[in-house]
Amino acid sequence: MPKLKLKTKKGVKKRFSFSKKNKVKRDHANKGHLKKSKNAKRKRQLRHSGVVSSSEQKMIKTLMPYA
Repeated sequence: MPKLKLKTKKGVKKRFSFSKKNKVKRDHANKGHLKKSKNAKRKRQLRHSGVVSSSEQKMIKTLMPYA
């Protein structure tokens, strides 16, 4: 009987990535449109990626078993 492979959730694969120390990275929201009303500092900070909290990291790692 062959072992079953676990499937990766494609939505999670598109939204999250892993750092070298195996932390889960994510992009910031609210940077798609209506940029005129946001100041330059806020738009600049939204460019950088953020880190997911530890409780949510466990959930994301189960949804991406081979990452």
